[in-house]
Formats: sequence, C-alpha cells, structure tokens
Amino acid sequence: MKNYFISSTHSAYKNLLRPVIFLFDSEFVHDKFTGFGEFLGNYYLSKTLLRILFGVGNKSLEQKIAGIDFKNPIGLAAGFDYQAKLTQIFPSIGFGFETVGTITNLPYEGNPKPRLGRLIQSQSLLVYKGFKNEGIEKVSRKLKKLKYAFPLGISIGKTNSQTDKMTQKQAVLDVISAFKIAEEANIKNAYYELNISCPNLFGNVSFYPTKNLEELLLGVKNLKLKKPLFIKMPISKTDSEVLSMLSVIVKFPVSGVIFGNTQNNRSDKSFVKEELKKYPVGNFSGKPTFKRSNELIKLGFKNYGKKLIIIGCGGVFSAKDAYKKIKLGASLVQFITGMVFEGPQLAAEINLGLIKLLKKDGYSNISQAIGKDANTTL
Repeated sequence: MKNYFISSTHSAYKNLLRPVIFLFDSEFVHDKFTGFGEFLGNYYLSKTLLRILFGVGNKSLEQKIAGIDFKNPIGLAAGFDYQAKLTQIFPSIGFGFETVGTITNLPYEGNPKPRLGRLIQSQSLLVYKGFKNEGIEKVSRKLKKLKYAFPLGISIGKTNSQTDKMTQKQAVLDVISAFKIAEEANIKNAYYELNISCPNLFGNVSFYPTKNLEELLLGVKNLKLKKPLFIKMPISKTDSEVLSMLSVIVKFPVSGVIFGNTQNNRSDKSFVKEELKKYPVGNFSGKPTFKRSNELIKLGFKNYGKKLIIIGCGGVFSAKDAYKKIKLGASLVQFITGMVFEGPQLAAEINLGLIKLLKKDGYSNISQAIGKDANTTL
C-alpha cells in the first residue's frame, strides 16, 4: 500500500504539479515550499500523517557513522534549507538526515538575481545564491529551541559580501567566529559541515591551496568542537589537487568529506547547450555534477576510505543513482535537485528502492555495499 502511494505521489507530481510549479519563478517556488514545510512541521498531526504515508523503516538501511545513528542514508544537502525551516517535517517524509545552511557569521541577502533557475532538459538548476542566509546568531537562536527526529547538521562557511575586501586571515577568523556562536548556543545538532567549496562568493579568498586549508583547519581544531565535522569539497579541482587537499584534511580531527558541490564546467556533456545561454553567471547542480561527483567518491574512498567517511552528493534522482554512489564508496548520500524534479517523496522512494537493490545483491545491511565498486572502471 505504501509503495503504491509513494509511486502515485511521484506520478502526480511529475505529470500534474510540476508543470504548474515550473511556470513560476524558481526562488518564489522555493520560498513557498519551505514556508509550507515549516507550517506542516509545527503540528503533530501533519507530521504523524506524513510519517505514516512516507516513512520507510528497515534494518538494512540503518548505520552508525561517526558515532551518529542514521535510520537511513538519504539526506538533504546544504543549500536548500538555508533558513532552517524544514528540520521538523523532513524526518516524516523519508529523510534520514539534513544539513541546514550554509550559514555564515554575518547575514547576507544573496547575490544579484537570478539566483535560481531551471535547466529542464539538462536536469539541472542554476545556483547563484552565494550563501544567502540570516546569519549564525539568528539561525542559532531558532535551532536551539528545537528537538530533532533525525541527525541534523549545520553547514558553516565564510561570510559573503558584494563589497568583500576580506583577507585570508580575516576569512579564517570569520569562519571560526561562526563556529563559536553555534557551539555556545548548545544546539542539539549531530554534526557540523565546513563548506569550503561555494564557487559563488565575492572576494579573493580561497581555502583550496593546501597552505590556506591547513590554516583554516588549524583554527577549527583549536575550537575543540564537541561534534563530528565534515568538509564540503569542490568537484572543479583535478584528482591531484583533491588528493593534496585530502592529505591535509586527514591531519586534523575531521570525520569525513562530501563530494561535492556545483558544476562550473559549462562544457560538461550533460548540459543542453542552449539552456546555458539563459544564465551567463552562476554554477549548476543536478545531473551535470553526477559523473564528477562519482569519480571523486571513488578517488576519496580508494585513497582515504579507512580514514575518512565519504558522503556522496550530486545528481541523485533515483535509488539507482544513490546506490551507485554507495557502491563507489559513499556511506551516506545527499540531494537537492532531484527533489525539485522528481518530487518531495523522493527520499522515501529512494529508500524503498535501496531495500530492493540490497536484497538483490545479497546484502543484509547497506554498510556491506559501501565501496564494492571502487575498483571498477567508471
């Protein structure tokens, strides 16, 4: 019955609701969706009803990672819930965890519009928000009042400004300040994410060079964070550059890395070139990130899988997509764009599909599938 309902919801979204939604501005739809989600999350009845309809519980999906219990491996990536509106409702529709943010030390109103856009044939979204958020103090005040039915992460990054004159040293201090405020707020979050990979920031600061990355991580280390830390990685760097970054990361108390962020390579074959002309500025999520994300998951797992947890993010639209990342080395999988194109039931749908795929391959738990294809050719 549940399978039928979830399948019917998918069909109704793609055939009836999505064509109407896609007539409206992307950012307008995003604001209405998150606002409605926040409204539903305020009520026990709506949360319970949605849990009955979309909740997927199965022992084969459960894992303990970095000391955190995950009921399933499917999460919402940072970049969608940057106002922390969905933390109370998303556990009820099948998500196993969520990262809010990215949140910065100071608030930022967002880059010039358009900040969001759709490339329908490319199955991609223009992303040019540039860490649009209300600032760590305001978000912390909101989050510390709440309890969470799944592991919640807080993504923290450097404050953005269109008149940015921040030096490298000031940028490190800015990030450290945001972490301090979050820690002192005593939020019941399970982990932190350090986002070093947003390509839509102003200024000349970069945490990619290993010297700069080491300075940042040393500052974070000195905070002695009480919760696990994951680092959001770029997909725009070469294998050797990524390996150099990972060689620095493993020297610090970092639990894992996330591969990865948005695509800035407009020559990627996943794009329908005509769609790119609408958006001369910004980067792209969704299917154009899928291949490179997978390559880096495999690279990271093969070289540092015993030292770092790998989280896969980029181009996940189905259980098959998620399972591919898992078998290449991802312990957990995140998405955003897939939900926009496939519907809010996607997390539940993927979990149902993963149960079947695990059973087909003879695995009793998803942990047995992690990295099984890491030595294969992509």
